[in-house]
Amino acid sequence: MRGRVRAVIGVAGLLAATGVAVVLTAGAAQADTQICEKYGSTTIQGGRYVVQNNVWGTDQPQCINVTSTGFSISQANHNVPTNGAPASYPSVYYGCHYANCSSGSILPLRASDSRFAGIQTSVGMSFPGSGQWDAAYDIWFDPTPRTDGQNTGAEIMVWVNHAGAPQPVGSRVGTANIAGGTWDVWEGNIGWNVVSYVRNPGTSSVSFAPASFFNDAVSRGYAQTSWYLTSIQAGFEPWTGGQGLAVNNFTVDTGGQPPVSTPPVSSPPVSSSPPPNQGGGKCDVTYTKNDWGSGFTADVKVTNTGGSALSAWTVNWTFSGNQKIANSWNADVTQSGASVTAKNMSYNGTIPPGGSTTFGFQAAYTGSNPVPSATCS
Repeated sequence: MRGRVRAVIGVAGLLAATGVAVVLTAGAAQADTQICEKYGSTTIQGGRYVVQNNVWGTDQPQCINVTSTGFSISQANHNVPTNGAPASYPSVYYGCHYANCSSGSILPLRASDSRFAGIQTSVGMSFPGSGQWDAAYDIWFDPTPRTDGQNTGAEIMVWVNHAGAPQPVGSRVGTANIAGGTWDVWEGNIGWNVVSYVRNPGTSSVSFAPASFFNDAVSRGYAQTSWYLTSIQAGFEPWTGGQGLAVNNFTVDTGGQPPVSTPPVSSPPVSSSPPPNQGGGKCDVTYTKNDWGSGFTADVKVTNTGGSALSAWTVNWTFSGNQKIANSWNADVTQSGASVTAKNMSYNGTIPPGGSTTFGFQAAYTGSNPVPSATCS
């Protein structure tokens, strides 16, 4: 969930992008690699999967211990309200998530493609004896074959297990018998459809075809076969506690099907801090928003239009109304009144000539919400 909005029954809790968080590839992980950076990530199994820390809902520290087959939360003592957004979504995924793609993926893939039905996934998990959390797949669909930014089709969550008070987005709309289990079905819309399947009783391991849950969502009118599967993620949303949650193993089996032509995109390794812009490059900004009337997400693309590399960048704009940013990803975004400044993170400051990077944010507002005029330096 990077860049995602998360709500629980009775309360609409806003998040960001699901989401919703974010991207950094530090190379192939060896066993016992520790990541404590909020949005730090790395790859395992030769780049086939990406593991991300993804602490988007709190400033409290969280560390994950990455193994060759998954990860565990080695440090966390979260305590955020259970009627709002979770603290984080540490996860392992296959596919593309905010321009960070696993190697050799066949995603994005249209749901009407015959290859979609043949995809299988499995996960094995461990849970602590305390805390409030869900253990869930996050399976994303978009109307376009996008590899970056917020998906706007459907977010299918498969709650393998959960503990405590948190509940899915929206309201319960029925039950389904899928993958050898009985699932409560929940649905809500937060700018995109969130369809959650909550297993009753919970389990520590599950294997299924993502198409089985997607087809059920289609039959209920919450998804369309013309949409594209962009990523398959498995991890945890902790509200309180969190330490000890673990993905012991995670697989996505595509039956040897060849990857699509879209090349994987990854970010450079972590550096301690972004260097000053000594390259003399020039940059331009493209601002695209997804608006649902009282809130919106925005994807901001920074393109190097100069003849030399950028080693750092800053984007500025001024809102014309009362827009208030709730959270952001892939940039250090600060707001003072209507004025907003976004600066690169340690891992995406360098942009070669003709290259680009993206960042995003989620905000709430009332009244009008025109696209602001943004400048880049």
